Amino acid sequence: MALMFLFPLSRTYPDLLGVLNVLGYISFRSAMAAVTAMVIGVLIGPYFIQWLTRMKIGQTIRGEGVKALYERHKEKSGTPTMGGTLILASVTVSILIWGNLTNPLVLASLVVTLALGALGFLDDYTKLTEKKYLGVKARQKLVVQFAIGLAVGCSLYFLHPLIPDRPFDLPLPFFKNAFIPLGIFYIFFVALVITGSSNAVNLTDGLDGLASGCVIIASLAFAALAYIVGRVDYSTYLGILHVPYSGELAVFAMALAGATMAFLWFNAHPAAVFMGDTGSLALGGALGTLAVFIKQELLLFIIGGVFVMEAVSVILQVASYKYRNKKRVFLMAPLHHHFEMKGWSETTIVVRFWILAAVFAFLGLATLKVR
Repeated sequence: MALMFLFPLSRTYPDLLGVLNVLGYISFRSAMAAVTAMVIGVLIGPYFIQWLTRMKIGQTIRGEGVKALYERHKEKSGTPTMGGTLILASVTVSILIWGNLTNPLVLASLVVTLALGALGFLDDYTKLTEKKYLGVKARQKLVVQFAIGLAVGCSLYFLHPLIPDRPFDLPLPFFKNAFIPLGIFYIFFVALVITGSSNAVNLTDGLDGLASGCVIIASLAFAALAYIVGRVDYSTYLGILHVPYSGELAVFAMALAGATMAFLWFNAHPAAVFMGDTGSLALGGALGTLAVFIKQELLLFIIGGVFVMEAVSVILQVASYKYRNKKRVFLMAPLHHHFEMKGWSETTIVVRFWILAAVFAFLGLATLKVR
């Protein structure tokens, strides 16, 4: 809205309101989007948490499974959940203020994030109303997530190709002008990226501040990538695909980072609120959508390395248990629970995973020069 209503005034009254010309810079609006989202979250957070507490919207901790792990987490039972609603509200308001609302990539990113957030909200609500740890069935969630991803893939394939000359090619990191042509399979690849990213963040959300911190780091990395990919001079110099109008996604990514920072203020150990599936499914889907819209899908596997580790640990654990006569690879999956079982404190695990997330983000950004 600031760009639509205030920026034109800088041209109409340059002597009086020329300072508003700064709204034309993506870098300025990106910074302001992060600050706005964080301020909104920090100010509203205490009242929102109080409301969740009054409504008895609390987390249910599993009593079955590994007893030692249950003993470590049982005091968290009843902690307010569905805190992802706070993140989504902060992001939405920030984008409405600082985003370019005529940019289809920004609007699509926001819609996908809110749609996955709605799915997570339904899952959290089902857990609360039915008093069960498991909410919406996993298969049903997977179908909805994949359908949302297919909708994005079909839109890019049939309606709005990102790049006219290479709309459905997959660029390879570390190489200049190296692509994998996907053709019609591009639709399904997009769906897999968004679905996989959404679920990976969901699996990572198991300790206070773990998913929040990793999402912040990944969002900042994708904000930088979006800004670079959106500029023809920078992208040409670095030998990566230039995606027209994608620079505005830096504003979205920074709003995402700012809103998650505000949430982490309350989610740091000991957490006063959990994001629930409302937040984790939405944040993961947002990262996947960003990767798709800037044509850096494979970099998501590097920048989101912690999320990949967590997801792969679950896949390996399930496969090993099923096909190796109930033998396990890890003491418990996802991976952060394995280190809990080894005796690491919750804070130690979270901080070390944040460090890993930063390393993966640096590696992902470094690939821009190693081409």
